[in-house]
Amino acid sequence: AEERMLAALAYLQCAVGCAVLARNRETNLAYGRHTPPSFRVRVPARAAWVVQELPSLALPLYQYASESAPRLRSAPNCILLAMFLVHYGHRCLIYPFLMRGGKPMPLLACTMAIMFCTFNGYLQSRYLSRWAVYADDWVTDPRFLIGFGLWLTGMLINIHSDHILRNLRKPGDTGYKIPRGGLFEYVTAANYFGEIMEWCGYALASWSVQGAAFAFFTFCFLSGRAKEHHKWYLRKFEEYPKFRKILIPFLF
Repeated sequence: AEERMLAALAYLQCAVGCAVLARNRETNLAYGRHTPPSFRVRVPARAAWVVQELPSLALPLYQYASESAPRLRSAPNCILLAMFLVHYGHRCLIYPFLMRGGKPMPLLACTMAIMFCTFNGYLQSRYLSRWAVYADDWVTDPRFLIGFGLWLTGMLINIHSDHILRNLRKPGDTGYKIPRGGLFEYVTAANYFGEIMEWCGYALASWSVQGAAFAFFTFCFLSGRAKEHHKWYLRKFEEYPKFRKILIPFLF
């Protein structure tokens, strides 16, 4: 029954992703520089990131410590769950403390992020710890190897792009600047491209509906943000490179 429920939750995640994608085509996002003044109740950026990402770190750690996680005796399951943990360990414990300032986050956006990380943290960790069955040699399967390579490359792109964004302003500088270097030479949202690649790699390596649903939702959610950023840069800077794509180099 739980296995069927986890599959149903994955399909629900896909449906919500479609709804998010449709909504992003109609309305602007309330995030960062795009937050309207009507969102008055806000959470400090650093605290918001720690709190909202914490469920996706705590739930897999709980599964590792639990005695009712039989599949974690298998190396492929452990590696896949570790991939998930590494990302959220960075997002929860490292990324927030590297931030320089950061705009306060609307309480509504923070609350919705907490709900998503709780939902997805449970979905991914529970599936990998109790129900996902892999052969012992799955780690040598081309799907796992290519997926792991995409995951690692995407994470490095994401971290490097965040580093570029953090260092746009020198001490004492104010205002916005055009990101340059790395994949920002080709797309507006290089950091989002890296994260989407990361979870597509995870989905391929896990070869599961649950992993694919997470990757699909990530694309639906971040593509909307990327589009808003791209339109904002074009309005803000006359010299913004017109050849840059929104999210995917040379394509979109």
